[in-house]
Amino acid sequence: MRDYMAEYRKWLESPYVDEATKSELRAIEGNDEEIKERFLLELEFGTAGLRGKIGAGTSRMNIYTVARATQGLANFVLEKGSEYAKKGVVIAYDVRRMSKEFARVTAEVLAANGIQVYLFDDIRPTPVLSFAVRYLGTTSGIVITASHNPPDYNGYKVYWDKGSQITDEVAKPIEAHIRSIDDFSKIKRMDFDVALSQGLIKIVGADVDEAYFEKVLSLSLCEEIDKEISIVYTPLHGTGTKFVERVLRERGFKNYFIVPEQAQPSGEFPTVSYPNPEDVNAFELALKYAKERDADIVLATDPDADRVALMVKHKGEYVPLNGNQTGALLIDYLLSQRKTKGILPKNGIIIKSIVTGDLGKMIAKCYGVETFETLTGFKNICGLENELEGKYSFQFGYEESIGYVTGDFVRDKDGVMMTMLISEMAAFHKKHGKTLVDVLEGLYKKHGYYLEDNFSLIYEGLKGMEKIRRIMEKFRKHYPRQIGFLDLVEFIDYKVRKVFDKNGNEIGDVEQHIPASDVLRFFLSDGSWYAIRPSGTEPKLKVYIYSFDKVKQEALRKLEVIKDAIMKIVAEA
Repeated sequence: MRDYMAEYRKWLESPYVDEATKSELRAIEGNDEEIKERFLLELEFGTAGLRGKIGAGTSRMNIYTVARATQGLANFVLEKGSEYAKKGVVIAYDVRRMSKEFARVTAEVLAANGIQVYLFDDIRPTPVLSFAVRYLGTTSGIVITASHNPPDYNGYKVYWDKGSQITDEVAKPIEAHIRSIDDFSKIKRMDFDVALSQGLIKIVGADVDEAYFEKVLSLSLCEEIDKEISIVYTPLHGTGTKFVERVLRERGFKNYFIVPEQAQPSGEFPTVSYPNPEDVNAFELALKYAKERDADIVLATDPDADRVALMVKHKGEYVPLNGNQTGALLIDYLLSQRKTKGILPKNGIIIKSIVTGDLGKMIAKCYGVETFETLTGFKNICGLENELEGKYSFQFGYEESIGYVTGDFVRDKDGVMMTMLISEMAAFHKKHGKTLVDVLEGLYKKHGYYLEDNFSLIYEGLKGMEKIRRIMEKFRKHYPRQIGFLDLVEFIDYKVRKVFDKNGNEIGDVEQHIPASDVLRFFLSDGSWYAIRPSGTEPKLKVYIYSFDKVKQEALRKLEVIKDAIMKIVAEA
């Protein structure tokens, strides 16, 4: 076990650590548990790069962990050759505490290593960073964000030359370089203004934005829409305001309204306890305005505007749609419109995560579009898009946690792009006298009721990590072979990349393009299934339950039965 007290003392004694940080560390002197929390572990790349609470320590986000990660990235870039350094790295940041400071430190370290830096002049949505990597032709990109986490978190996401987040073949060597930096003296850093004057740091502004807007607007598919549709939108104090307002206005929507109390960027997120639009509570203010304005749809993006959630007015009530439902509706709309326009290719594909539901896959199949699956996270979805480029025509990528993308110019989920396309889709169906809930019900009646109950169990700290480990181990060894009247058919353990029958006998391998990951997925005799996995970015165990039946009430009943069985095992672990 790592000597966390020695690491703590090392920070206190280091000439490279500033006095404010040392003061924060002195304040926890004698608190063994707190020191252990901060210094036993280091931040590691999860499904979305580095992410953690802001504060002093090796397991926290601070200027030292950010600088060390950047030096590791710089060493990897330089190892690749001078051409990679010359192409450079583009950096964006969001509204969070310390985001701008972390972005500047990142720029200073890269510049000190002779790597060209392009730094955005102000906050930007994460998808704009993905676009910028491709548009500017850089080697890499970095965005400082913790997405929808609470205010005391921040993060550091790394992208590679195709505009998608790094996957293992890049992440692992960068991690090795980071681990080799055992002293802050090995980190190079250059004064920001000096680097700026020497041209090693270049400020990026409106040119990239304009190119991005042009591409997003080109995704529009139909003019037979009701442009008077009433839209209420909230950016939840994040980066979305200017970008979403622009695409809605330029797309021709006349009746949109941005929640004023949440339009101003703020890393404190003063009007929401948790800035995650997946949580229906985040819609509270937006719903107030929606009811006043009789809005048809309500949209919310998360703080870095890469995810978008939707509520729909239906029979006088506002109905929240989850990521599976919105994704299925978008697949149906995009593929049907492309087919109508004669631009749906024969080799079209959609890509979804392994924990995303099957309704979208069934819809795609009706249009002759194949579905590929990969691990959770858009680094995997767009990583697979990169891999299949040239063989297949990418139509759509999504996962149940309200992330979606289409087109080929952004290689990450994009909440800005999707606010426009969801609005267009809703306006198209309104023109034909239907709400999106009507359309969804029609899809269920055609394909069957693919319902879900997805939730997270929170286990914080080191004890929480141990609890999550025990639960995963329990499911590996003592999984239920029958749930109610449903038999287990087979299960997949993605950690060993093997498929097993209900008795635990090995019967196959996981698809070659899916790397190992700590995920278990159990398939039942009626087409229902469930999966569990530890979160890569938060102290959570994620549980995904999917039921299937031609009758809605039966599908709902199956959800309850499966959940009860899962929670019984969790309680015993």
